[in-house]
Amino acid sequence: MFAMIIGGSASGKSALAERWAVSLPQPRIYLAAMEVFDEESRRRIERHRALRAGKGFETVEAPTALWNADLPSDSTVLLEDLSNLLANELFSPSGGGSEAALRGVQSVRGRCENLILVTNEVFSGGADYAGETADYLAELAWLNRTLAAEADTVAEVVCGLPNVLKGALPW
Repeated sequence: MFAMIIGGSASGKSALAERWAVSLPQPRIYLAAMEVFDEESRRRIERHRALRAGKGFETVEAPTALWNADLPSDSTVLLEDLSNLLANELFSPSGGGSEAALRGVQSVRGRCENLILVTNEVFSGGADYAGETADYLAELAWLNRTLAAEADTVAEVVCGLPNVLKGALPW
């Protein structure tokens, strides 16, 4: 099963993804793509760890090159999130670009039983961007479209409420 959960910042997308993952068989892997750059990112990571506590997740950190992540073949993987993964693949010295982000997600999908992918909806802010930011957003849009076409279920979360765009939620 491959599900994609999309939403804006603090929309509830992570909570929905965790709820879904917990309803699926173990082992449960939280595949973390965020790199720690500053105190804000450290706080976000600690908040997510606290929210996952006691839910049976093993955390695997893989900011780039997801094909190298050690994942049990019978696992349920919650990948958080595509937006960070893409930024790392585009801007980190070890990154391989947007194609590497796509190949990484597809590699994870091929090596686990269930994949729940979290991604950000960043396209309705009403601002015009230029340069690297515009390029990043265009690449994220391409990745979101490409992976949504491959996913069994796609749900957008707004104000904590899921709107199923493709497939169905398990409850």
